[in-house]
Amino acid sequence: MPAASQELIRNINNHLILESILNYGPISRADLSKKLNLTKATISAIVQDLIDHSLVVEIGSKDTHVGRKPILLCFNQKCAYAISIDLNAEYIAVYLSDLKGERIYSSHYKNNLDSATLLEKLKAIIKHLITLVPHSKYGVVGITIGIHGITFNNEVIFTPYYNLTELDMASDLNKTFNIPVYLENEANLSVIGEKTFFNSYSNIVNISIHTGVGLGLIIDNKLYTGYNGFAGEFGHSIVVPNGKPCPCGNNGCLEQYVSETSLLRNYSQLKGLEIKDIDVLISDYLYGDIEANQVIKSFIDYMSIAINNILTTFNPHIIIINSAITTYLPNIIEKIKNSMNSRMSEYINIVPTTLQNNSILLGGVYIVSKNFLEIDNLVLSSKYD
Repeated sequence: MPAASQELIRNINNHLILESILNYGPISRADLSKKLNLTKATISAIVQDLIDHSLVVEIGSKDTHVGRKPILLCFNQKCAYAISIDLNAEYIAVYLSDLKGERIYSSHYKNNLDSATLLEKLKAIIKHLITLVPHSKYGVVGITIGIHGITFNNEVIFTPYYNLTELDMASDLNKTFNIPVYLENEANLSVIGEKTFFNSYSNIVNISIHTGVGLGLIIDNKLYTGYNGFAGEFGHSIVVPNGKPCPCGNNGCLEQYVSETSLLRNYSQLKGLEIKDIDVLISDYLYGDIEANQVIKSFIDYMSIAINNILTTFNPHIIIINSAITTYLPNIIEKIKNSMNSRMSEYINIVPTTLQNNSILLGGVYIVSKNFLEIDNLVLSSKYD
């Protein structure tokens, strides 16, 4: 067999063995051999190579009650670290973790929406995070930045509430730190986070409702982004013909009726005062405020229309709603279901996220781990706060 072919097969086997240890470990060499139908000699040679590269560690033995106890293998999740950033229009959330999402450090910073100074602010934040990284063989192996807008080919294409299109963000940060930088839509990261860390369904829709409204789609276990990254811009689907103007250029977009920004704007107008915190609306609703009830009722009505459209278009196993409204008012989901006329809603699981904003950050960890390890099918678990 040509040397190139032998090397290719070895690389394939390397990835298969590492993927199996990561997803099914702790696991013995003998069990790997049975699972992958590879010879014990092949398994032993590749495992030793993975150990030499600090990707795998031996963690003890398995009690079989018969014969020699097999040594168990485990993925060394602390061989490298990931930085994940949620670049919201109002704040910058950061998350430093190992390759399986176990938190080392997290924090929030105010975002002043000044694109002229944003890169320098990000550089200062990343420099600080790097100082917090524990000693490891590889250090920080990737930085993921969640963009509240459209990304394609690692570039920002459109952001409705703050202009990032003129910044060469990934390239600039990569040159500064010599670390791979990945730009991804926040809703895509959110559904990846939900899929990787919490839900094993093969068809998932994740609705992210924050400053804007985004949609992350997992179809047949694969992230769906469309022809040029525009899939999932669900907030800009029109629910009211000739309705409220939207920064995207259309009128009547869903985002203008259910986003936190629109809810607070509506509530402020009804109250005759400026209300900037979604927690105020939630608290007032719980206390029976008439105007707050009016705003939440409108949210329920428009969300029932939106979810009905999702059901008839994608027919997912589960719809996850990532919103402060559905997280802190869990009965709202039942009210949305009751407001829907489609019988399809009876067969679909509609739930609030349990990861909250961490889903974006954990999705970013997945992107780093996947690219560093060159493994697509990762099953990760985390001990995040």
